[in-house]
Amino acid sequence: MARDGEGGRGRDREDRDGEFMDRLVHINRVAKVVKGGRRFGFAALVVVGDQKGRVGFGHGKAREVPEAIRKATESAKRSLIRVPLREGRTLHHDVNGRHGAGRVVLRAAPAGTGIIAGGPMRAIFETLGMHDVVAKSQGSSNPYNMVRATFDALRREDSPRAVAARRNLKVSALQARRQGGETEAASEA
Repeated sequence: MARDGEGGRGRDREDRDGEFMDRLVHINRVAKVVKGGRRFGFAALVVVGDQKGRVGFGHGKAREVPEAIRKATESAKRSLIRVPLREGRTLHHDVNGRHGAGRVVLRAAPAGTGIIAGGPMRAIFETLGMHDVVAKSQGSSNPYNMVRATFDALRREDSPRAVAARRNLKVSALQARRQGGETEAASEA
């Protein structure tokens, strides 16, 4: 188990078979008041990814932190989604996502930009294997809402191949159309 130096919240762990990397995003401690005092429970939010375009998140609750993390990790592995990446490093296009009061904006970035995102979104992009992205969270700063809004945005991400198939075009025709539209806009300005 390799851990980074960010303390308890941002720890990384390689899975036993080395296929998945998981990041602990948030731990919430809740107390139930009973006759003898308080009983504490823990809820963990974990993001899991293979750093090759697949990522998922999970939520687990238990009376002990390690058990909550284990449950969340298993839940995350069951909810993996595949995200198309351009050149294996960034998004194909800008995309918005929302969940509840949480809204996020994800923008494609040129090579060398790095991951410009805060907290829970950074964990998602690192486990996804994305290298260049600019992200902004608007609205709720609740980690659960931010993670779900980011996943909503990532589900809306389309590759040129998927768009071409949906429109019954060839990818090269779609790319030529896109570049032709950019040169027309530049010549009009």
